[in-house]
Amino acid sequence: MAEGIEDLHDCLEKYGKRIADRLMDWGILGDKTLLGHCICINPHEMDVIQDTDTMVVHNPESNMGNACGCPPTMELVRRGIVTGLGTDGYTHDMTESFKVANVLHKHHLCDANAAWGEAPKMLFEHNATIANRYFKAPLGVLKEGAAADVIVVDYDPPTQLDASNINGHILFGMTGRDVVTTVGNGRILMKDREVKVADTQEVMAKCREASAKLWKSING
Repeated sequence: MAEGIEDLHDCLEKYGKRIADRLMDWGILGDKTLLGHCICINPHEMDVIQDTDTMVVHNPESNMGNACGCPPTMELVRRGIVTGLGTDGYTHDMTESFKVANVLHKHHLCDANAAWGEAPKMLFEHNATIANRYFKAPLGVLKEGAAADVIVVDYDPPTQLDASNINGHILFGMTGRDVVTTVGNGRILMKDREVKVADTQEVMAKCREASAKLWKSING
């Protein structure tokens, strides 16, 4: 929604209303609806999103790469709108998006204090809230009965690491390449960087073959 200013102009020209109002008229907004981007929105549209308990996902690198602008994400979070952090396919490393979101909003707002609390809230709280609206098993927590989704990271810092500074360590010290083991729904998918559930060479070969066909079909 409203990823580019062209989207807003097109909606105003064709329908005489802003994008959130058009989605509202069609009954699309609600607690199971996830809006991507929301860059070119105004305070009224934020009210509509908030009043309908609609969710938003922020994709900082994608927005920067497409030169779409910076969304009012800090204001969305401040209002209590469930705003998650995503990638829009720009990367597969969520820690990378975490880092970029942190600096993007500092730069955009000219405020060195921006995003310190909002970025981890989006990634570690709101992403879980979003997921739990779609799935029955509790997600985003480590407790009995939850989905048992876990990553193990190879990270041995020279400074103190505890609950009070973990976000800083993730932000400045960790990357996706530090993950050595992954567990999905209690099943070990990768252990000590060895994938246990697929033949990686076979999968990669098929991916390259399929991507070549897709590239040719797009570019002729």
